Amino acid sequence: MTILQKICLSVTIMGGITWGLIGLLDFNLVEAVFSAESVIPRVVYSLVGLTSLINIGILLMDLDRVD
Repeated sequence: MTILQKICLSVTIMGGITWGLIGLLDFNLVEAVFSAESVIPRVVYSLVGLTSLINIGILLMDLDRVD
């Protein structure tokens, strides 16, 4: 696994945990840490979305690879 793949996977996992907290406890960790009025939560959510798209590409590449 490359460094980019590890970073993308880590960010995607953190995003999944955040969505889990929102769904189960109605608690938004990103907004609690960075304040809801700042632009930082939007940047964090955008990074999670971007890394998710990268992870889809990694998944598809792995499915095409024959060992």
